[in-house]
Amino acid sequence: MSASETAPWSREEFHEKLKEKGTSYHVYHPFQIMMTEGKLTRSQMQGWVANRFYYQKNIPLKDAAVMANCPDREVRREWILRMLDQDGTDGDAGGIEAWLRLGVACGLTREEVRSEEHVLPGVRFAVDAYRNFARSRPWQEAVCSSLTELFAPDAHASRIESFPKHYPWIGPEGLDYFRMRLTEARRDVQHGLQVTLDYFKTRAQQERALDILEFKLDVLWTMLDAMYMAYISQETLPPHKKYALTER
Repeated sequence: MSASETAPWSREEFHEKLKEKGTSYHVYHPFQIMMTEGKLTRSQMQGWVANRFYYQKNIPLKDAAVMANCPDREVRREWILRMLDQDGTDGDAGGIEAWLRLGVACGLTREEVRSEEHVLPGVRFAVDAYRNFARSRPWQEAVCSSLTELFAPDAHASRIESFPKHYPWIGPEGLDYFRMRLTEARRDVQHGLQVTLDYFKTRAQQERALDILEFKLDVLWTMLDAMYMAYISQETLPPHKKYALTER
């Protein structure tokens, strides 16, 4: 192997390599494309919201694992903002509450979403794998896995634009989560990116970082695989859940 193949990428080159992973972001999944084009039924949208809630509720648990493994006080002081964004504060209900409002706007009840009765096995498995990764791996690797946020603002902006046009039955309060994440995700990714660029210095470490980001992209893609098979092709939904979501 030549020296050029083992030499570390420059900070700028490494940043570009990370951004190139955006071609595997879940906005390109067939289920997400159908959503953007207004081709999902009401029950299919409800299925997405109910399943994605399981991911949302696990985000602060993942972030708590990062903090528990991180000895750097300054990093923790910044990282805790992510937990507060989701769990809320006295003056802000937070992202989990905003997602519950999205569920209600889509025709689900709060209790129904919180009960996880519609969460598919594949979604649960993928989300649990992500949370366990953050808990068991070095905190810098867990930070790196959050860098799918590089690609998130465009996805949120697309939903803010497309939902009122294609799904007018979703009330405006259902878009609150995406509006708040437009600014929060941009703030978060700057911090996560700085940690990643600072820590992954050697070529081997940088390639490891790319693999970690690919893993997180796979988590998001696998969640949509499960939803596509359950709600579009209806090939793999367990019998007791096959008609759990019907048109309302």
